Amino acid sequence: MAIRSKTFCESYHEDIKLLDTIWSKCWMGLFILCLLMLPYISDSYIVYMVNLSCIAVVASVGLNILTGFTGQISLGHAAFLAIGAYTAALLGEGLGMPFWITLPAGGLVSAGAGILVGIPCLRLKGLYLAMATMSFGVMVEYVLITWGSLTGGERGMYMPEVNVLGLVLDTDESMYYFLLIVTALMIIAAKNIVRTRIGRAFIAVRDRDIAAEVMGVNLTGYKVTAFALSSFYAGVAGGMYAYVMGHIHPEHFTLMSSVEYMAMIVIGGLGSILGSIFGAIFIVVVPEGIKLLAQGIEAVIPAMQGRYDEEWNIAVFGLLIMLFLIFEPGGLNAIWQRIKIGFKNWPFTY
Repeated sequence: MAIRSKTFCESYHEDIKLLDTIWSKCWMGLFILCLLMLPYISDSYIVYMVNLSCIAVVASVGLNILTGFTGQISLGHAAFLAIGAYTAALLGEGLGMPFWITLPAGGLVSAGAGILVGIPCLRLKGLYLAMATMSFGVMVEYVLITWGSLTGGERGMYMPEVNVLGLVLDTDESMYYFLLIVTALMIIAAKNIVRTRIGRAFIAVRDRDIAAEVMGVNLTGYKVTAFALSSFYAGVAGGMYAYVMGHIHPEHFTLMSSVEYMAMIVIGGLGSILGSIFGAIFIVVVPEGIKLLAQGIEAVIPAMQGRYDEEWNIAVFGLLIMLFLIFEPGGLNAIWQRIKIGFKNWPFTY
C-alpha cells in the first residue's frame, strides 16, 4: 500500500498559502460557484438568511481579531456596529453620499471610537475589560435613544437604496452579490492580516504579554491596533446591516447583540478566521431552526401553542456556549480540522 508523502512544506511561501493543494482549490471553486448560483436555485428567505450571515461573518471576524487573536475581551461590539450603521445613515440619507463612501466611512468612524475606547482600557484585563466595554455599549445605546435630533431617537433612521452604476439594489437577491463581495474582501484581508507581523504580535500579546513586551513587542500599539481593526470591521458590518434592513433602531444594537457576537466566536473557535465564519452562520441559522422546531411541536402538541418566544433563543445561546466551553473549547473549527485530518490520513488512524 502506498504511503502518503509530500505532506510537509519546503519553504515559508509554501507554508502560508491560503489554498495549499489542488483539491482545496477545486473545493473552493465549487463552493464559490454554489454561492454565485444560490439566488437562482433557492427562495428569497434563504437568500435573506445568507445576507444576514454575511453581516454576522464580518462582525464576528472583527471581534475574533480582538478577542480570539489578541486576548482582549469585549462586550461592547454591538456599539461599534451601531456607530458604523448610524454613520452610514447620516452620510447616505442626510448628505446623499453613495455607499462606496458611507460604508468605509462607517468603518473608519468606528475605528476611531475603538481607539478612544482602547487607550483607556490598556491596563484592563479579563472581567474588568469586559465590564468597561459593556459600559461603553450601554452608553452608546443611551446616546442613540436620547440624542433624537441626530439619531432619530426611538424612531430610528432610514437608509437610502444602494445604487451601483444606475442599478438600484432594493431586493434581497440584488443585495446578495453586493454583500458577498464585501464579505469576501473583508475575510481575505483578515486572513492576511493575522499572517503578517501584526497578526503574530497579536498572538504573542494574547499568549504571553509580558514575554512579548520583553522581546520588543509594543503592547500599547498592538492592543490599540487590535481595537481599531476590530471596530473597523464592526463599523463596516453595521453599515451593511443598515443597508440590508433599510431602517435602523437603537434596539438593533443592544447588549444581547454583543453577547450573540461573543457566542459566535466561542462556538466557532477563538483565534480562527474560519471559526468566525462557522460560528456566525451557526448563530444566525440556529434561531430559525428553533422557531421551526417550536412550530412543529405546536402542530403536534396543541397544548404547546403560544409557548414559544424570543427568550428560548437566549436560553439556547447560553446553553450552547456552556456546552462548547465544556466539551469542545476549540469550537466548530476544531471539529472541522479533525474531520480534515481524518480524511487526509485515511485509512490510517493517526
